[in-house]
Amino acid sequence: MHFNAFTVPDIPLVEEGDDLAETICKNARLCDRDIVVIASTVVAKAEGRVARLADIAPSNRAIAIAERNESDSRFVQAVLDESEEILLESPFLLVKTRNGNICVNAGIDGSNIDSGRIILLPEDSDGSAKNIREDIFSMTGKTVSVIITDTNGRAFRDGQIGVAIGISGITPTKDWRGSCDLFGNVLEVANEAVVDEIAAAANLLFGEGSDGTPVVVIRGLDFHAEAEGIGGIYFPESDDVIRNALVRG
Repeated sequence: MHFNAFTVPDIPLVEEGDDLAETICKNARLCDRDIVVIASTVVAKAEGRVARLADIAPSNRAIAIAERNESDSRFVQAVLDESEEILLESPFLLVKTRNGNICVNAGIDGSNIDSGRIILLPEDSDGSAKNIREDIFSMTGKTVSVIITDTNGRAFRDGQIGVAIGISGITPTKDWRGSCDLFGNVLEVANEAVVDEIAAAANLLFGEGSDGTPVVVIRGLDFHAEAEGIGGIYFPESDDVIRNALVRG
């Protein structure tokens, strides 16, 4: 078994209103069942999800959190505005975004943007993935899957990895439960988070600096499914032991 992963070349600096699907189709020859992986920063830029810190008026709560965390109160206010729930205020803001992802600072990014501005996550990452996927089909006739990624840290481990925050044309997990291993044992805990694994692989090619390669195509992994939405990858709140410990603690 093998698969290929390659960056889409010549992606220009993305501005509000740019057609990402068109840019991708112009710079890559896509095939049926390809998985198109896109960094959330360029999706957000195309959708105008960029804010100027100078335009943000921090609340008393934001000022208090910023003082404890030694951060910019305007940035803190942006995080509060983009969050559905605050799980941890200090030493950093750990929040649940409106898209359902639990992450630091609501995924807001101050890199890959000129000074004084910040990039918010796409407002509806699943919707963004679906629109790009449908536009690619309209332009090429190719049936692809689309994954939108963000870079997240991990509990108990140093370093960040790419994770999926929006998907279309692919299911978030592959459930091996009920199948047997090499010795005939029935698997009981084996639900593979395939979209996160693909996001992490793509992140190796995105780079975290000035690479300018925010779109990766994965070819040879056939996880295509007429399915929409990342929601199934998140634990129900009643089953999320770590989240519940944070809330109760």
